[in-house]
Amino acid sequence: MTENQTLTVRDNRTGEEYELPITDGTVRASDFNKIGKSENEPGLAVYDPGFTNTASTRSAVTYIDGDKGILEYRGYPIEQLAEKSTFLEVAYLLIHGELPTKEQHERWVHEITFHTFVHENVKSLMQGFRYDAHPMGMLLSSVGALSTFYPEARNISDPDVRHEQVVRMIAKMPTLGAWSFRHAQGKPYVYPDNDLTYTENFLSMLFKMSEPKYDPDPRLAKALDVLLILHADHEQNCSTNAVRSVGSSQVDPYSAVSAGIAALYGPLHGGANEAVLKMLRRIGTKDKIPAFIEGVKNGDEKLMGFGHRVYKNFDPRATIIKKACDDVFEVTGVNPLLEIAQELERIALEDDYFISRKLYPNVDFYSGLIYEALQFPPEMFTVLFAIGRTPGWLAQWLELVDDKEQKIARPKQIYTGDRQLEFVPAEERWA
Repeated sequence: MTENQTLTVRDNRTGEEYELPITDGTVRASDFNKIGKSENEPGLAVYDPGFTNTASTRSAVTYIDGDKGILEYRGYPIEQLAEKSTFLEVAYLLIHGELPTKEQHERWVHEITFHTFVHENVKSLMQGFRYDAHPMGMLLSSVGALSTFYPEARNISDPDVRHEQVVRMIAKMPTLGAWSFRHAQGKPYVYPDNDLTYTENFLSMLFKMSEPKYDPDPRLAKALDVLLILHADHEQNCSTNAVRSVGSSQVDPYSAVSAGIAALYGPLHGGANEAVLKMLRRIGTKDKIPAFIEGVKNGDEKLMGFGHRVYKNFDPRATIIKKACDDVFEVTGVNPLLEIAQELERIALEDDYFISRKLYPNVDFYSGLIYEALQFPPEMFTVLFAIGRTPGWLAQWLELVDDKEQKIARPKQIYTGDRQLEFVPAEERWA
């Protein structure tokens, strides 16, 4: 580490030079404000649509190296967590910053398990939606409504209160998600079964019919557990940024997380795996893949599920989810779209056009095939995403609350409109 950790900036308008300190590979945007500042002129600001190269926070939750294909939760590689851990253990890791002891794990699982039920009025609220209401809209509304059931959640300065809301939200999210699924099918809501594990209970609330006890296939439960782990956090993405931005107003965590769900609702964030399925169906058969590839190169088609804003060589989650496909299809039978997906992947990975552009399969390329094999309609895909992402959103929110450097979010803007117009009274404008 060199001693001279500064950036020298020369303002060619004035000839003045400025020394800006560099910390953790970043320069504070506020330091640019003193460049060129005078009585008549404001200082420089940084313009960065989409925050492509602007750090908004310091975080110890998730580490990503997009060039090397690395994803770590609290320092643990995603490959090890997906293979050796469970979703609830990963949730504990994200929330508390370390893996639990045996006693901590048992207490954590017990807390989550016995907070899965929701108030009956929440059930009435959900039953009030139209028969064709989108499950994601129902989840968004019901999570936001929980803030009215637990008004003490506004006391975010109390760590005990914060912990209770974290437990409640992780526990109740599968219940709300499953009920939104049942609502769309016109089926009665299924109450939680606390004898089952987290993912087994979720499957029970989704698919239980007239049988006295739902007995989920352990391979499906494990595959779903892995999928939830893969989605548990992903650094400062759109929905996490929404949680942090809304949370910076010191609102309760239910309202902040509902903002994250709203962001995930958008097709550019949570809808990519549905777009992959539509693409594969449009291709139809393997023999049409070469023509589709040519269409992509000519700009007539879009290759969905390839490439990523962060990962530039490969998405480590895609490798894991590809293995989970085998376990799911062993139970459900092979999704007929799988052959098309595998052939499309093979051709694209051997083509210089895609290699030079660093277009590799991402987590969405195979996740939709698994969800469809599990009999989820496309509109449920983002609900599953939200359930898995909940511990990450909450970990980020907890970090925000304790961060003394954080202020209420208030980005600058570059004004491009008119100035100092003369107001014309209505009778003159309408004359």
